[in-house]
Amino acid sequence: MPATTEITGHVNTASRPGDLRITDMRTVTIGASTIIRLDTNQDIHGLGEVRDGASKTYALALKSRILGENPCDVDRIFRKIRQFGHHARQAGGVCAIEMALMDLAGKAYGVPAYQLAGGKFRDSVRIYCDTTTSPDPGEMGRRLKERMDRGFTFLKMDVGIGLLKDIPGTLSAPSGMLDTLHIMHPFTGIRLTDKGIGLLSDYVAGVRDIVGYEIPLAVDHFGHIGVEDCIRLGKALDRYNLAWYEDMVPWQFTEQYVRLRDACDTPICTGEDIYLREGFMELFENRAISVCHPDLATSGGILETKKIGDTAQEYGISMALHMSAMPVAQMASVHCAAATENFIALEHHHVDVPWWGDLVTGLPDPVIQDGFMTVPDAPGLGIELNEEAIREHISSKDPGFFEPTDAWNDLRSHDRLWS
Repeated sequence: MPATTEITGHVNTASRPGDLRITDMRTVTIGASTIIRLDTNQDIHGLGEVRDGASKTYALALKSRILGENPCDVDRIFRKIRQFGHHARQAGGVCAIEMALMDLAGKAYGVPAYQLAGGKFRDSVRIYCDTTTSPDPGEMGRRLKERMDRGFTFLKMDVGIGLLKDIPGTLSAPSGMLDTLHIMHPFTGIRLTDKGIGLLSDYVAGVRDIVGYEIPLAVDHFGHIGVEDCIRLGKALDRYNLAWYEDMVPWQFTEQYVRLRDACDTPICTGEDIYLREGFMELFENRAISVCHPDLATSGGILETKKIGDTAQEYGISMALHMSAMPVAQMASVHCAAATENFIALEHHHVDVPWWGDLVTGLPDPVIQDGFMTVPDAPGLGIELNEEAIREHISSKDPGFFEPTDAWNDLRSHDRLWS
């Protein structure tokens, strides 16, 4: 019988998972997002992404806590660092690291990330795309129709007080309040008049006249108005068979979401700023929404977001995925969507950016075909960076390309949450 070394010498392994260790973390910033790279003591690395608007320091501050760890222990490491995330952009570092761990674990075992999440329910993922707003409903309809002509089967647009700010008699508000986004909806005092609601209703009607009623059309960015005016507007728009009303009020106000659900005939949606499964539980237990809408770069990464979707399903709630990102977080979302049964559609914010898909290798050309993204079967996230394209689009405000980050190697604190 041949020696063990003779046998293993002929086996094509991605790595030796039991001996794999994280040795470094480095970053590069593209636009408003930062890509992180976790290096190892073997010939593989993992990619993650700090979402748009979140500081890369959220990830770098965790470097000392994951150096020397085996990245295949995804759940254990996530439990170690999850306390350093919070709702919205503050979760950016934790989520980026989780993506990179899943990429590494998949590469180590030679399987795609969706397989580590339990396998897939679908071979391709439906994409919905936001479309730049026009104040002219005819032009807005034509922009959406162009999306349909490119094969998209799910659309979203903005309908809110931003369309009314320059039209007399449509809004009443305390002076200066229309120019701030830093005050939560219930506390602004902004009100819609009947004229304003009528004009927004006419706007949606004009769009529907062009795109028709067969295709799902979701609406977002209503503005910082109170729940009473959200209900008035929602009732007026119900007739247009919209896919959902998104983030009408801040997600923290469950009772207000219950009021919206009870008053409107259109599905109610929220969740892009919520961190972890437990952040969704009050909305789920009160069945306050019909569609949960986590952003994987905020909600906790691939495995945690699948847990959110699975829990939503137990309450009869579907899941769509919010996403405004470079290809790393987008592909992490594709793997999560593939592995979650009650998934509807995944957002894509860069349909009109021609170089977006050039940032990575391993994807079809074009990346989105007939409104869908193919779920890759390559190990991990199924992508690698295209260095030439990355260098071409590095942020001028943060021009480094995976520079050393040794200053973060020894950051220490007493992290334990119990005595």
